[in-house]
Amino acid sequence: MSTAVAAGAYLHHLQLLSADPGRLAAFYADAMDMAARPAGEGWMAEGPGRRLLFASGPDRALGYAAFACRDAEGLAAIRARAAARGAALLPSPSPLFGAEAFGLRDPDGNLVLFGLSAGEVPRRGLRAPLQHLTLATLDPGAIEAFYTGTLGFLTSDYVRDGTGAVQTCWMRSNHEHHTLACFRHGRRGIDHHSYEAGDWSLIKDWCDRLGERRIPLLWGPGRHGPGNNLFAFLEDPDGNWIEISAELEVVRDRAPMDWPHEEHTLNAWGRGILRS
Repeated sequence: MSTAVAAGAYLHHLQLLSADPGRLAAFYADAMDMAARPAGEGWMAEGPGRRLLFASGPDRALGYAAFACRDAEGLAAIRARAAARGAALLPSPSPLFGAEAFGLRDPDGNLVLFGLSAGEVPRRGLRAPLQHLTLATLDPGAIEAFYTGTLGFLTSDYVRDGTGAVQTCWMRSNHEHHTLACFRHGRRGIDHHSYEAGDWSLIKDWCDRLGERRIPLLWGPGRHGPGNNLFAFLEDPDGNWIEISAELEVVRDRAPMDWPHEEHTLNAWGRGILRS
């Protein structure tokens, strides 16, 4: 199996849009143990390995997703691959990347950025780095073709319905099972974003923190089939889904697997939330 051109890239930060960016930043600061502060015309929240920007716009909308490459050579390889495939390269609007960064629009219009990390964030608080972004889309095939064909991600797994149509696709840009995924849905945009807690004991710590704040879990704890990770979901005030994940599969070289379109695939322990 060929190595992904995007190998080594990881989800570095997100910009979420909101009718009330300050309120959203305050929620993440409290629920997700981050420090929030004004940043330009919006807000920023950050903790160990996780960074979020908040700007004015419609609730539950993605401003952009930003992936950091391990080195300048990796970034140059992604840029060259995208340009060779005719992708329109855009300037990066992110204050967390430098002048070397660039952006592209995927088939659904989502803005995805690539750049280099300018340094680590404060070490205070529970550790849970950003792990992956999952998109909602009307056309999983188009999303997969863009991220694998134009950017060099590799596909890890599929969910297929009884006709063989892909309902869900998980893709990776490093050794983790997925850094990006997409669900067939009745809308486009963000489905959820996820933080890596490390192991089961830290899932418990996060759930205890949420319980102390009277923030209910939306789904879980449970275990996904694809990726084999443990999870718990909550919801922010705008309705964005947040996943706290642990023990995600490490993938070296293997062919993508097909999973049935059923609740047990999404949660081996109980209820699953099917998007389509």
